[in-house]
Amino acid sequence: MTPPALARLAIHEAAALLASGGASSVELTQAVLERIDAVDDRVSAFVTVTRELALEQARAADARIASGDAGPLTGAPMQLKDNMCTLGVRTTCSSRMLEDFVPSYDAAAARRLYDQGAVLVGKGNLDEFAMGSSTENSAFFPTRNPWDTDRVPGGSSGGPAAAVAADECMFALGSDTGGSIRQPAALCGVVGLKPTYGLVSRYGLIAFASSLDQIGPITKDVTDAAIVLNAIAGYDPRDSTSINRSPPDYTLALKGGVRGLRVGVPKEYFVDGMEPGVEKAVRDAIGTLEELGAVVTDISLPMSPYAMAVYYILAPSEASANLARYDGVKYGFSAQDASSMWDALEKTRQHGFGPEVKRRIMLGAYALSAGYYDAYYLKAQRVRTLIRRELDAAFEKIDVIAAPTSPSVAFRQGAKMDDPVQMYLNDVFTQPANIAGIPAISIPGGMSEGLPVGLQLMAPHLGEPTLLRAAHAYEQATQWRAMRPPLVPNG
Repeated sequence: MTPPALARLAIHEAAALLASGGASSVELTQAVLERIDAVDDRVSAFVTVTRELALEQARAADARIASGDAGPLTGAPMQLKDNMCTLGVRTTCSSRMLEDFVPSYDAAAARRLYDQGAVLVGKGNLDEFAMGSSTENSAFFPTRNPWDTDRVPGGSSGGPAAAVAADECMFALGSDTGGSIRQPAALCGVVGLKPTYGLVSRYGLIAFASSLDQIGPITKDVTDAAIVLNAIAGYDPRDSTSINRSPPDYTLALKGGVRGLRVGVPKEYFVDGMEPGVEKAVRDAIGTLEELGAVVTDISLPMSPYAMAVYYILAPSEASANLARYDGVKYGFSAQDASSMWDALEKTRQHGFGPEVKRRIMLGAYALSAGYYDAYYLKAQRVRTLIRRELDAAFEKIDVIAAPTSPSVAFRQGAKMDDPVQMYLNDVFTQPANIAGIPAISIPGGMSEGLPVGLQLMAPHLGEPTLLRAAHAYEQATQWRAMRPPLVPNG
């Protein structure tokens, strides 16, 4: 196969080719690196490209394949979002605060992938410390959408989603705090899965909001999402929130179809202000599920509209505590032109953090301050409980929820940077799953204005098998997975 054709392969396609001897992992990795060279000057999906490490890992993967000890991820080129620690490889969180930080250990999810023989081609750009919905808040440069480089890829995992869509890696890991895997996956026309909270270890994930953060795969199709989830799911005693239960083989859940599956469609997810093309595409996608035999029912989730308010109290509150560690003393950026310890601390945080991170730290500090804790933080925790109970009750009558991932297609660069509230509204449909800790997936569900639309499916706690079965059935019945962005190589 030619290098462009190799770079386009999904994980399961590449595994079959490698097993048959039709290509080597080195050839596959070189093809992906050539693709990065050809298009990333326009996409800007990578903070760091690990060329030498990738080729070294690819040679090790080829030896492993030759010995008969290969798995489905052996030799597969991947990108990791740059808020996951990687031993000896710079991990920046796309922030000046950690611009030169090189971890001394690997994140648990990264190590699990290495153990499977996956190949790291680089670290993905993101909104600084994962705070944003467009990857324009990176301290280094914005990432652009491969479908239209004048538009955003979504965020905060915009680099990983754009890289997968542009064939600059075979798959990526992102993190999802309020939609940061699913929303960019929707805007870039790929698959993004947020697992149940605690299913994937957060050890080595640089924290934003610890009770909401979760690592998950961004892939070219649903089969690949199941393959990657198999590798990264499982108990880790180093993460106090890790679920102590052996996960199933998620690839076995892909078969069976959706006949008889109970699908709930919440009216609160079809709101004023949603783009008409997005609503039509999602309703058509739900119609396809019904044609496949699913039992579609309209439902109401009246607590859902409060999810955004809850999120923007809880997440900044946790961020303000987590980011207190960046004080210019232990590691990271440190202001040198200071007259005292307190002046150094102030200047370090003034110059090390960008505007959005500062905004959220201040929001969180206010919500946690004396006199406001009960009125904001404590009340938000109570409403969080109500949202979780409402979803639990809904799942007693239905198997999955179907809804839009984002209220719009990818918007133009700079269009919402001066209006934080409009930017925050991009995650209005994704935040409830994080607040409740349930799994959710975004899959390509149509097109509007020549740009991808995401269909979001949600399932109850540890309901990934049902979620993947429904997503796979829809994917196989439609043509959207075959759509590619019109991004041609340089020259």
